[in-house]
Amino acid sequence: MTRSSVGIHSIALAFPSIKRTNDYYIQKHPQLVAQAEQKSLARLFSFSENTPTNEFDLEMMPYLCDPFRGTVERWVLGAGESSLTLEERAATQAIKAAELSPSEVELMIVASVWPEQIGFGNAAFLARQLGIQCAAWNLDAACGVTPVALQTACALIDAKEYSNVLVVISCTYSRFFDENDTLSWCVGDGAGAFVVSSLEPNQGILGTKTINTSIWCDGLFSEIVEDEDGNPKVRMQIGKGANKLFRETTADLLSTCCHGAIDAAGVTLEDIDFFLFNTATAWFARFCTRVLGIDPQRTINLYPQYANIGPVLTVANMYHAAQLGKIRENDLVLIYGFGAAGAACASVMRWGNVKLAPAPIKSGEEVKIGI
Repeated sequence: MTRSSVGIHSIALAFPSIKRTNDYYIQKHPQLVAQAEQKSLARLFSFSENTPTNEFDLEMMPYLCDPFRGTVERWVLGAGESSLTLEERAATQAIKAAELSPSEVELMIVASVWPEQIGFGNAAFLARQLGIQCAAWNLDAACGVTPVALQTACALIDAKEYSNVLVVISCTYSRFFDENDTLSWCVGDGAGAFVVSSLEPNQGILGTKTINTSIWCDGLFSEIVEDEDGNPKVRMQIGKGANKLFRETTADLLSTCCHGAIDAAGVTLEDIDFFLFNTATAWFARFCTRVLGIDPQRTINLYPQYANIGPVLTVANMYHAAQLGKIRENDLVLIYGFGAAGAACASVMRWGNVKLAPAPIKSGEEVKIGI
């Protein structure tokens, strides 16, 4: 089938105002840090057999002596901030970078991990805040949603249903993990947005491979509990088998999607100029390069700057790789994202003349203990 030249036209990022370094937890929760190896983060990322047994284990091994498992900084919501405020900032900047007016956006696809309200996605609420009248809907593929949303937007434009599609992705993990849960140490918040439209001939998406991740359905789950005022709130929990699932299935998902996308694009692994993975752990980029057998210089790892920000990692990696000149117009780029109980997806694209919004402004404020 002849494919139109459709892909990413502009990208923007937005992050909250509060930066937390490891010192925050060391000072505020010294007892928790002292007992970290008995807590949830260490249980998720450790060797049950005491020795490495696969590629994931080999790359994880250097981080096992660190109670934070390689996390350095994370940006979290402050007063008055929410997934919607981050999404609005990223969406506005992406539209502006694309040199479009809001009225020229014909469809907005929103993926929020997770929405502000129980039972409703953010799409209609964000459309109201942006003051746009076009179609707007929610898309869910867990933390693998970014390449899935890109695939969806490109297909709709290729089918001539729309011309300009705005994709907005957010992750606000800090809302769903208690601070006394060590898993909160490795997660952060952020949002990204990109406009998808027609590009120059031979640019844009060339091939995609998407599979479901039903194998992880029991690895991550949510519980609704009551806050101090009796209102419902969602808290995320890690299943008992999550350690085994991550360590034993991640390589197969990665290989299946990446090689599938490369085959669909009609290129080879060696043809790809740069790889962008959603670096959900400190060692995930190295793990991916080991599994695929590629030079680590052909990818980027933003985990030290952002921690795990779910599907926003894929957007952030694209933005920063372009900003740093690691990918340029007409380069062949592969992106990969995966999420528990959602999807794993890889796409190969020929990079266009992608417009980058100004770098996200972050205050760098360190939260004071007790505030």
